[in-house]
Amino acid sequence: MAADTPPESAPPEPGNVVIKTEPEDGDDFLPAPREAPVKREPAVPLQSPVSGLQPLSWSLDHRLAVCTSSALAVMELRCDVQSSKQELSLHRTHVPVPSEAHRLRVEPSAELALAREKFSLYPDPMVRQAFLADTVMNPSVRAHKGMKYACWSPLGCGESGRCLLACLTLDNRLTVHSSHGHLEWKALVNLTQKYGERLKERRYARKDDKPPEANLLDYAELQRRFRMQTPLRMAWSRIYATKKVQPDNSCVDEEMVLLAVLMENGDLVLWKFMLPLAHKDPAAFYDLIESGVSRPSDVAWWEYENGPRRMGGLVVGSEVGPIKILPVSLSKVKGYFTVRHPIVLWKECDEIAVDNIRVVPLTHPVHKSSCSLIVASRGCYVFWSLLSVSPAGLSVQNSHIAGLHSLPVLSLAVPQHELAIYSCSMDGRIKRLTPALTESSVTFGTEDAVQPETLAGRRVHGMAVSCNGAYAALVSTQGMVGGFHPINRSYQVHFLTLKTPEAAAPLLLRSPEQNLHNATDLLDLVRWQVLKSKRVPAALQEELDRKLLEEDSPYLWRVKLFVARVLQQSLKVPSTEDKWRPRQRETKVLVQDLKEEEEEVAMEKDAAEVVELESGGGVEKKPEDYRAEVQTLINAAEMHLMRENMKKVLGVVYLNTWLPQNTCIPTCGLMDYLSRDPDDRDSEVLIGHIKKKLNKQTFPERCSLCQAPLPFTDCKQAVCENGHVWLRCVLSYQACQTLTFRRCLLQDCIARLPEPEDPEWIKKLLKAPCLLCDSPMI
Repeated sequence: MAADTPPESAPPEPGNVVIKTEPEDGDDFLPAPREAPVKREPAVPLQSPVSGLQPLSWSLDHRLAVCTSSALAVMELRCDVQSSKQELSLHRTHVPVPSEAHRLRVEPSAELALAREKFSLYPDPMVRQAFLADTVMNPSVRAHKGMKYACWSPLGCGESGRCLLACLTLDNRLTVHSSHGHLEWKALVNLTQKYGERLKERRYARKDDKPPEANLLDYAELQRRFRMQTPLRMAWSRIYATKKVQPDNSCVDEEMVLLAVLMENGDLVLWKFMLPLAHKDPAAFYDLIESGVSRPSDVAWWEYENGPRRMGGLVVGSEVGPIKILPVSLSKVKGYFTVRHPIVLWKECDEIAVDNIRVVPLTHPVHKSSCSLIVASRGCYVFWSLLSVSPAGLSVQNSHIAGLHSLPVLSLAVPQHELAIYSCSMDGRIKRLTPALTESSVTFGTEDAVQPETLAGRRVHGMAVSCNGAYAALVSTQGMVGGFHPINRSYQVHFLTLKTPEAAAPLLLRSPEQNLHNATDLLDLVRWQVLKSKRVPAALQEELDRKLLEEDSPYLWRVKLFVARVLQQSLKVPSTEDKWRPRQRETKVLVQDLKEEEEEVAMEKDAAEVVELESGGGVEKKPEDYRAEVQTLINAAEMHLMRENMKKVLGVVYLNTWLPQNTCIPTCGLMDYLSRDPDDRDSEVLIGHIKKKLNKQTFPERCSLCQAPLPFTDCKQAVCENGHVWLRCVLSYQACQTLTFRRCLLQDCIARLPEPEDPEWIKKLLKAPCLLCDSPMI
């Protein structure tokens, strides 16, 4: 049980904060020199104008959402190993704005009609004009159409371990979507409608369940009932682990994620999503928090960890100026303590709106304790507040960073695995802030990101940074054309590199998550460098070989396989003839054919030069021999990953089967395949244990068309004696003999769908990502 035992707030010590916006001599925290951002192609045009104050949002599974007036455009970044093009590989889709109009309603309807008629002709001009200009209360005012805000959930909430997407339209419709299939979206729940029904059942009472004393003919009551169901912002929490008691008093581990919705009246409505998501009604009401913040503007989750003790809350900002943290009760989550009172971070009402609230976890280098840094944009300034827990209580230090931008700050972005804060103003200037903690001060190092010339003179509407800080996405207008404004304004999304490929390679090798798909942005920079230079960087190759000698990690083998595949694509000579055009049988030689032959010879010479450089100026290799060497390396890496995964699958079979039984996994075929290597001692021991349990039973696979046995001669496909070919599942190695199956995002491998009669351990085995590239199975 969580206890209400927070540390008492200690008064901040004056003079302990130092703000540096210009570097000084002797600073040890100054970042290394960085190259200017490079604009990557393509620049993605948008079909509709941008809408919303924060139109860009980048998910942890590398999907960028852009709010427009007609739809929520989604662009997914993928490292395509099947293409030799140096441009970014972006897969586009969208969540359309519903065509039917949406209006918030309050009950009773007859009383609402009388109230609207009354206030549209009210003698007091202040009340009448406020009612007539309100797009929520007054139905005669045409509501705006478009997306207002979008936010992504953590990884693992949606299907196949992906992210959920919460969308808020300008007509106050809040829905949660899931990527059901390949480039396909499915609406899970309409939270606006669900919360409206709940308020109607409770007769629009407050949290204390006291019925309202006034009716809708009172303007204040009418305004309260509409504002209490008008959403402004959303924020997803982290995934929490809870315990559920079964009827037999046994405990089962469950996971949940919370979605906090900030209403216009300052209320915070918390919705609970149990994982995995239920097919019907996945969202349940969790709690209602009355913040008391007037004119709220933004919300963000605050997490603080200090050893085994953890605290959570919601940071709420206001258009008037104040910022405070509200406690959230997480009584069923182990190790969480509830803050007893709200924590005020800034209390001055200076009429500077708070936006872009971000939370950065830090570790104090001197005190070796956890700290929490909260940053937010307030006009041209960046507000920050440092929270730390000491034996004296909770210490709160705050101030503003001035002089960064001359125009209002549009966006603040914090990468997941990098201690940096990126800010962007309306003119497209990007600043990089690096916080550093000393014994008695907080310092910020600033660094200007040089803006590419192609983006100069354009108005920027928002910025987002990828989860590992490799790319920044900016949405801007077309800009001036020939010194004049264009007649039709168009919008584009541009991608800038924030890291060099040389800096991305070490980060990729020591990634804490050990997952290629989670490091897609870093991986794409390495791919770009290999395709440009047509060789693997020497530093990357040496470090990768050294780490593989120290630790035989499957993640490092996947990195090695990926780099070899990209190198193979860079060495390919592209075909210049069209596949659809029939070949000419005449012996005449055309001028165009001579030009094509000359181009092919030139490409062959370039490939030969690359091979000569790779050989270090020694014995020159032929391009065909070098391609064959790369292909041999790819086959060896794939075979190593396959064999290691086969051992893992056989280990799962051994631990979950007690008697000889025919499972969907071809156990005997896997054992025969692994036994071909006489030097693999681990396989020999594992096969011996499984053979004792099978008791000489084989359970062969059979073809569903001719009932002939399917020999296990290849780990990728199965061929019967009658020539029927079936692809094998990369997770269970069973021959997929159905019309439907799943394929990974990079289209490397396939996996079969779990059947209802499959045991739980097989369903868990089929939830794993792709063996070769860590991509989710779709």
